[in-house]
Amino acid sequence: MKKVLRNARIYTCDAQNPWAETVVTEDDTVIYAGRDMPESWEKFAGKDADIYDMNGKMIFPGIIDSHTHPGMCSQSTWHIRLPWTEDPEVLLDFVRKYAEEHPKEDIPFLYFEYYPTSMFGSKGPSKELLDTAVSDRPCFCQDFGEHLHWMNSKMLEMMGVDKNTPDPVPGLEEFVRDEDGNPTGWAKELVWLRFQDRLYENIGWEPPMTMTPEIMQPFFLFLNDNGITAMSDGILEGEEQAASMYELDEAGRLNTYYDGIVRFWSYADLPEKIADIRRFSDKYSTKHIKFNTMKLFLDGTNESGNSAVLSPHLNDPDGKDTGQIKMETEELKNCLILCNREALDIQIHMVGDRAFRVGCDAVEAARAEAEEKNEKWVCQPVFLHCELIDPADMARPAELGITVNWSCHWSGGYFGEEAKEFIGEEKWRKMYQFNPIIDSGALVTFSSDVVTDYELHRANPFFSMQVANTRVDPEFPLDQKKYPGSVRPEESAKISRETLIRGYTISGAKQLRWESRMGSIEPGKLANMIVISDDFFKVPADKIKDISIDAVMFDGEVLRGQL
Repeated sequence: MKKVLRNARIYTCDAQNPWAETVVTEDDTVIYAGRDMPESWEKFAGKDADIYDMNGKMIFPGIIDSHTHPGMCSQSTWHIRLPWTEDPEVLLDFVRKYAEEHPKEDIPFLYFEYYPTSMFGSKGPSKELLDTAVSDRPCFCQDFGEHLHWMNSKMLEMMGVDKNTPDPVPGLEEFVRDEDGNPTGWAKELVWLRFQDRLYENIGWEPPMTMTPEIMQPFFLFLNDNGITAMSDGILEGEEQAASMYELDEAGRLNTYYDGIVRFWSYADLPEKIADIRRFSDKYSTKHIKFNTMKLFLDGTNESGNSAVLSPHLNDPDGKDTGQIKMETEELKNCLILCNREALDIQIHMVGDRAFRVGCDAVEAARAEAEEKNEKWVCQPVFLHCELIDPADMARPAELGITVNWSCHWSGGYFGEEAKEFIGEEKWRKMYQFNPIIDSGALVTFSSDVVTDYELHRANPFFSMQVANTRVDPEFPLDQKKYPGSVRPEESAKISRETLIRGYTISGAKQLRWESRMGSIEPGKLANMIVISDDFFKVPADKIKDISIDAVMFDGEVLRGQL
């Protein structure tokens, strides 16, 4: 069936034809995008097309969220939300009361989120403090940044973690310890997940986290409602997730193009993880689902003081602590070479300026070695976050073919000023600077990187675009007394609206290697489009988040709303 959407204001994201007034689709494909002149589009529409007068409404290509976490969000719905407070006693009173109202027999493991990352400073909280609220069962509190974790004594006991337990990745994925080597109850970088099976076995209970189509469906319904027609997964949470999405797609309930990613930890385990992604690809690929990317966490976060930085952290009395890094240039180069030979892409979590430099050095060395051996370079490195970049490295992504991915809703006050304790005022003000990279010609893409149901609403692309365009977080504004208008410095880092919409469409399609199929409204591409309530380019900057989606078209069919 053919459809004609005419009398519209269509921002196509096609560089050769950026604006159109009419689009004609046939089944799942665009066959015309151009002027609203019947003599031009009628020959494509024929006599039986459904014709819709859009009354001047704006149309965009379907949104692409190029880094988010459907598995983690789906698995988090059983978590308990903490009141937002900077007062540890208020938090502990809430935890204590909740435990009293929900006995151990009903909830054998209490998982709370979130406490402010800044609440306990660089020394962190203790298990003894959390024991004062809950001691009869494992209790866990997640920090706001999702990289620091506070647990009570019972949880450490049930995980079998003590002074003799080696840290999986010392300095990065580890349990904080006292002077005698005993775990303090504070841990970093999701290290507890390495011990979760033992925890659940010892308490004889498991949370409702088993991936099923029913558990995952709400996440994809959220994407559908918010005009997100394609996405890249931050981490595939095991084969059950892949199987569930395959089942949803086979039933016609996924309605999203999905790019799956498998995590690895080192060059040593990379071949095993490549075997996993090959198996997932063979079993679960569809028209809408593919698996072609590996994922590495290279460092931690600026807020928790374990990002890899070029100058020592300010809170280190010895002036030697430059954070933690998972691997140095040589090992990362070898990982890149192996991914290239396997025709796989790689995404790398990196936050500090040293991690960024190591990443660039590794890509440069890997590409040089491939050229020396007459091996074609096909691997696409995607650097995630890149919050702190030395000015000397800003032009390197464009030179080396590196894609930079930024989670737009972090651009304001979401993570506050916690990083200052470690990197100082000057570097804090230099964080989140992407315009020099954009101006240099590098591919920059945008995403939400939401990891829990608690923050899923922030994956609304127009909310994220507002924060990146204004540097103000409507939910977590910075102190206006220090920062006029709650604008995060520097104002020059505000990202333009045109850049934002392209980063969420055609640029995202290039990252996902689907640019021949989506990302712009032009003949031959998929009819994935959204109709929005306001003119994105004219609405006041502080109202971008209020733009609503009147209709979503996916594979040529109206999925939400009406034309």
